Parts: sequence; structure tokens; C-alpha cells
Amino acid sequence: MSQDGIHDLTAAGLARQIRDGDRSPVEVVDATLDRIEARNDRTNAFVTVTDERAREAAREAEHAIEAGEPLGPLHGVPVAVKDLDDVAGVRTTSGSLLFEDFVAEENSVFVDRLLDAGAIVVGKTNTPEFGLGCWTHNRVAGETGTPFAPDRISGGSSGGAGAALGDRLVPIAQGSDTGGSIRTPASCCGVVGVKPTYGRVAAPRRPDAYISHTPFSHLGPMARTVDDAALMLEVMAGPHPKDPFSAPDDGTDFRAATDRSIDDMTVAYSPDLGAFPVEDDVREVVGDAVGAFADAGATVEEIDGPIDLSHDEIMDTYYTFATVLWESLFDTLEEEGLDPRGEDREKLADSTVETILDAEGVSTREYAAANRKRTQVYDSLRETLGEYDLLVTPTLGVLPFENGDLPETVDGQPVDKRRGWLLTQPFNFSGHPVASVPAGFSDGLPVGMQVVGSRFAEDDVLAGSAAFERQRPWHDAYPE
Repeated sequence: MSQDGIHDLTAAGLARQIRDGDRSPVEVVDATLDRIEARNDRTNAFVTVTDERAREAAREAEHAIEAGEPLGPLHGVPVAVKDLDDVAGVRTTSGSLLFEDFVAEENSVFVDRLLDAGAIVVGKTNTPEFGLGCWTHNRVAGETGTPFAPDRISGGSSGGAGAALGDRLVPIAQGSDTGGSIRTPASCCGVVGVKPTYGRVAAPRRPDAYISHTPFSHLGPMARTVDDAALMLEVMAGPHPKDPFSAPDDGTDFRAATDRSIDDMTVAYSPDLGAFPVEDDVREVVGDAVGAFADAGATVEEIDGPIDLSHDEIMDTYYTFATVLWESLFDTLEEEGLDPRGEDREKLADSTVETILDAEGVSTREYAAANRKRTQVYDSLRETLGEYDLLVTPTLGVLPFENGDLPETVDGQPVDKRRGWLLTQPFNFSGHPVASVPAGFSDGLPVGMQVVGSRFAEDDVLAGSAAFERQRPWHDAYPE
């Protein structure tokens, strides 16, 4: 069979063609691996390509079809896994020279679920060291760029996943999000990224994982269409006995939600959340895009706020939690027999060490105060989403910038150059589900828009995002 057009197909479309016998898993995986080999140098999306394993899995998937075995919803569909999470027998570098040769012994829980659904892992995607960053670079694999301009950031920390999708190397990819790490690359690479409600996707990690479980951390799907993201979320979602914070399955049909009308929905539009500077070009694109919700039948209102903290208060709150979390990384490394403060220090990036050492000055009083600030954010979002079905806002305050050229000002206002240009952190504070979808383009660069729903209302988020996609499709905008 011809490989023509495989890279343009959705995951749902590929799965359907494979089930119907119009494509074979071997053909699909071969075409995927050929495209990765031909194009990965453009963006540096993949750290590791599991070509032999993927081809063997494709042959097994084809035999299952021939034998008439039951097929999962992703049977034969290629998927990429972020290089912070484990695929048994494949290295997990976490973007660090300390783990350049580490090979995982077990699959992460969500990987087992993807494999049980028939998906075929074709490789691991790039991430900053230990996921500590909003642009993707490390000393193991280098920098990753957006397919729309490879010298500009793909976002982080799931930047490799975003780039792999935007360059149509794979139809679906997994991301993780502790402060915007799914949504930032979705915005920079013109794709869809969903941060589910905290607890929706079980996320137990191996005992020696680089980072402990935290109420900021979420696993979620990334894709080029809302329907594919919903399909992948259906596979990934659910509780697990190893994760005491995972929520029971409530029976939500994520894919069915993408076909829902939004005629009865109300949408609040905040151009800046009341706390973040946003460049004019981003504000213009998202402000225009919001009209598509009204075109789809929803009632749209622009609001002030809703967050009543200042930009600096949000940044201080995030760093208080995050630095304490990251500081525990040194303890974990020391328990493994490493010496990150001594002889192994040279294997860590300066930015990693500086970020972690910042935590040593955080007092219990400051930590408690940060918890109160976090509760303020939750309460303000809860009140807004009690009045409206959805909240819409830009994902980032800036367009993708050149790799390494972190912005120190946004719209003329000084910001924290590491994270001050993200409008994502408040929803990690609150745990609300959020999708970032492509809102449009400025100067040929993609602009993302966040669609936020009430806790465990992923169906509303997906319904609104899919309705927007029908009004403003972006499928023909990807680079040739």
C-alpha cells in the first residue's frame, strides 16, 4: 500500500483505516519512522527513536488483525512518550547527563494503558532537564524548536511532544504539566494540549523518580485535533491503586463531548486574567478568536480579572511551591548514591542547581502563606466558573521567541524571564481542566488559547474546544 498522506491523518482516522483494512500497522509505523528520520533534525523533537521495537509491535498488531482478535481504540497508532516517563527497556534520560544511560525497568501506568489500547510507542520526546523549564533544551539532546520556525522555542517542558506533533511526525503524544508544560508547547507548536483535572489521570511514579507526586502535576494528551486529544484522554484517564490522589471513574464520555452543541453555554473571556501582561499581537489574535464561540452559538462576555492577585504574587506563590518540590530532587539523587552538591554537580545545568538551591531559604511560614494565596486563586476561579461554563484566555503573553532569548519584559512590563510570560500557572494551583488550542497566527507564528472548565468538567472543555475548531479549523496551517 502507498504511504502517501499517512502523516496528515488523525489518530482516530488511522485507527479506523487500520480496523477497516485500508491501512496496515506495519505500513503506518514504517511511514512514521521514515518521516522521523527525514525530519527530526529540523526541530530535534525526538531524543530516542525505538524503531526496532516499534516495527516488531507493528508486526504483532498486524497478526492480531489477521487472527481476528479484539482491537483497542488505538490499535496500530504511533504515539510518542515524553522523556520524563518510562517505557520498559528504553532509556529515560529526564534531559540530564546524570541519567543519560538510565534504562527503565517498568512502564509508567499511562504507557501500559496506551499499549493495552493498541498504540505503538515510536520514541521518547525531548524535555528540559528534569522538566524544569518552559523552553526545551538540555545537555543530552540539545534544543528543540517549533516546526513553524525551528530557531524559536517549542515551549516546555513537553516541547519535544509539541514539535513532533506540529511537524506531523506522530498523530498523538503524551505530555505532563506542573505549571504549563502541556499548554506552553501546544501554544508554541500550534497543537492541542489538555491538562486534565488533578486526579483525572492516575500518575504514580517509580520510587526513585526525579520528582515526587504533587497536586500541581498532571499527565495529559497532546494532539493536532480535539477529537484525538479526547480519544487519547479516554485511554489515559482513570484511577490506579498506586496513586492515592487519583479520582474514581465518573463515566464521562470524552469523545462524545466533542460532538456536543454549545448553544446553551456561557463563555467568559479574560484577555489577561487580571494579572498578566500580554503583547498586543497575542491579545489581538485571541480577542478575535473568541468570536468563534459566539458563532458556534455560545454566549460570550468579556470580564475583568478573575484572579485578584498581582503578577508578582502569582510568581512568588508558584516558586515557593515549586522550589520546595524541586529541592527534594537533591534528596532523591543522594538516596540513589549520587552527589549533586559535589562530584556530580558538573553533570547538572547551572539553572537546575540554582533553581533547586533557591528552596533552601523557604520557611514554613512562607509555605503556609503561599497555600493561602493558592486558595485565593482557587476561590476566584471557582466563583467565575460557577457563573460561566467556560473561561477563555491566552495561553502565553508572547509569541514563540528565539531559543535561549527569554523575555525580561512583556508589553513593556518587567516579568520573571523564566515563567512570567505564561498564563498557565493559576490552573495548576486550582487543578481545573484546561485545553490549549490554536487561536491563530501572528507573523507566521502560532498563538494558543486556553479553554478552562470547572473541576472534572473535561466534557465542557472538549465540547467548547471542538466547537471552536469547527469554526476556526487549523489543520491546513502546518508546515509542509
